Amino acid sequence: ADFDAKKKRKVAEIYQALNSDPINVATLRRMAISEGGLLTDEIRCKVWPKLLSVNTDDLPPLPARKELREDNKDYQQVLLDVRRSLRRFPPGMPDDQREGLQEELIDIILHVLQRNPQLHYYQGYHDIVVTFLLVVGDRLATALVEKLSTHHLRDFMDSTMDNTKHILNYLMPIIDQVNPEVHDFMQSAEVGTIFALSWLITWFGHVLSDFRHVVRLYDFFLACHPLMPIYFAAVIVLHREQEVLDCECDMASVHHLLSQIPQDLPYESLISKAGDLFVQFPPSELAKEAAQAAQAERTAASTFKDFELASVQQRPDTVLRQRFRERLRGEERLRGEERTKSILTKPRTNRFVKLAVMGLTVALGAAALAMVKSALEWAPKFQLQIFP
Repeated sequence: ADFDAKKKRKVAEIYQALNSDPINVATLRRMAISEGGLLTDEIRCKVWPKLLSVNTDDLPPLPARKELREDNKDYQQVLLDVRRSLRRFPPGMPDDQREGLQEELIDIILHVLQRNPQLHYYQGYHDIVVTFLLVVGDRLATALVEKLSTHHLRDFMDSTMDNTKHILNYLMPIIDQVNPEVHDFMQSAEVGTIFALSWLITWFGHVLSDFRHVVRLYDFFLACHPLMPIYFAAVIVLHREQEVLDCECDMASVHHLLSQIPQDLPYESLISKAGDLFVQFPPSELAKEAAQAAQAERTAASTFKDFELASVQQRPDTVLRQRFRERLRGEERLRGEERTKSILTKPRTNRFVKLAVMGLTVALGAAALAMVKSALEWAPKFQLQIFP
């Protein structure tokens, strides 16, 4: 009963902020961040546009479907991704309704890309768009997603992944500030940050199975600084401190653990913790460490000149297999020479997967996402599950 009373008070406060003149956006932000977020989709339809300062009075009409799809360079890829997005629709939704929504989803994406030629589609973008479509419907979703794509998501929509990698570089410095032990363990395991890539670029829409948790996070992210999702990613890792430290300290094990996101996270306390960390360690203070992480990555990148060259000329999985075979041959030789097991105490995959991740992220830019799945299929029992 106490909870209901609190909820009623909150709803009243939100409507009061919406009806004041001018609209009290600061209160709306506070409501979106505080416990429970914006509570209902009906309220989200009214508040989300205000958080993104989108004028709902003159929404542009949606263009004709046929025109949008003819000669569109992104159409095939978008179509593939949307077809694979079944689990993003509520279970039990009738097929024809879902198929209608999937067509709308394709239209929204193509429309935003057509109006903004500087934006580049990436795999996972549809996971964000479908969340808006399901909450606010196609016309309003188009306007909100366009605004979001030119602001919050802008870095993910470059022609290369450089800016996305730069944002991922904030993850370790945040963890280091709060828990140096976890940070050092992850550094020793050389796990990198790629496990958090799909979290970041889909605002967790791809990895959380309960839609209520997804929209609750969207309330939070829409009300905050664009880097908030990386703080939230750090908070999830910190929340799993014990599991991480109990894990075997190697890349494959830690990556595997972290990329499987638990579904029963205490969202409200994690949200408030992420907010606290943002205030304590704002991006401006972490920028130096993030730049150092980028520098270290660049140093690693520069030693892979042959890799970069090869990746331009052929499919990266071929390159990876070739490197894998060369490495195996080298190891056979060493084994013959030394007859010791010391070199091979580590399971082989770890070294190669490390090589693969580094090569893919540094050399392939935007293609890395599309390729990572197919490129690593040869790695025994271990794949980089960016998009499981």
